[in-house]
Amino acid sequence: MLVYRVPGEPTRLRAGVWRKLKGLGAVYVQTSAAALPASPAAERALRSLRNEILEMGGSGLLLASDVVAGEPELVGVFNAARDDEYEEIVDRCEDFVRQVQKEYDADHFTYAELEENDVDLAKLKGWFDKVRSRDVLGAAGVGHAEEALARCEQALEDYASHVYSRETEG
Repeated sequence: MLVYRVPGEPTRLRAGVWRKLKGLGAVYVQTSAAALPASPAAERALRSLRNEILEMGGSGLLLASDVVAGEPELVGVFNAARDDEYEEIVDRCEDFVRQVQKEYDADHFTYAELEENDVDLAKLKGWFDKVRSRDVLGAAGVGHAEEALARCEQALEDYASHVYSRETEG
């Protein structure tokens, strides 16, 4: 657990700390008190962030702790945070499939569009991999996100087949 205080100004310092903690998958148990499941990687990351906070003129304590009471609730908070991230991925996957469908509707089957969609799918997969790596407590939303990514892959594969068939026709 990292308990910290950052200078009030400039506000970008506070926002930067929040972004880094969110990127690590930390959850807030109180204002300016963020927790991660214990691991050597989590400790290294929080030690590094604590040093950054000290360099910006703030203060921070890095604590190792065991949950004496309320562990199911804390696990629930971690899993809810991951489920929110998985749901965002599902939403973006739905956007991706709609975008591919627009290419069909516009009868637009080009290598440039295929490449652009391939890059977008790679970004979605990378995002999923990051969330999955933070999901050390087994959030339920992982399956839904995996299914959504599979739909994206199938949509792109079908689109690619159309692009390739258009090439051979031309």
